[in-house]
Amino acid sequence: MEEVPGSVGTSGGFSLRLGQTLFSSASLLLMSLGVEFYSYTAFCYLVTIMGLVIPWSFTLALVDGYSVLVKCPVRQPGILLIIAAGDWVLSVLTLAAACSTASVVDLLLHSGGSYCPPKCCSRYQLSAAMAFLTWFLSLASALLNLWLLPSL
Repeated sequence: MEEVPGSVGTSGGFSLRLGQTLFSSASLLLMSLGVEFYSYTAFCYLVTIMGLVIPWSFTLALVDGYSVLVKCPVRQPGILLIIAAGDWVLSVLTLAAACSTASVVDLLLHSGGSYCPPKCCSRYQLSAAMAFLTWFLSLASALLNLWLLPSL
């Protein structure tokens, strides 16, 4: 059986999961620094989704790290199917959260600036950018794990 770089149980998979955890934590931190984000549903949605992505990615980073250390990758089809499905669901939700946050920030910036102070809007923009980076790494994990499934 071939080993797909970036799939569950590989050092590439560990790197992807660690990146997802770091970028989603940064997105959540940047959005949550002020309490102004409660006024907008898209911002609350981003906080909720990042709150789901962080434990998912961190747990799978621990699994990947352990698999790399003991040199025994996870190859049970049922577990890989659950991980691939979870990756796809969270990837779509992360993309939706990042897009909605970016569009609301853009709307607030172009509304004359009275609704969003520049300091807050720049934090919200960075939070959306971190969410897009999280989505990109999550999509890569989902594709690589999906690629591994037929070979089992």
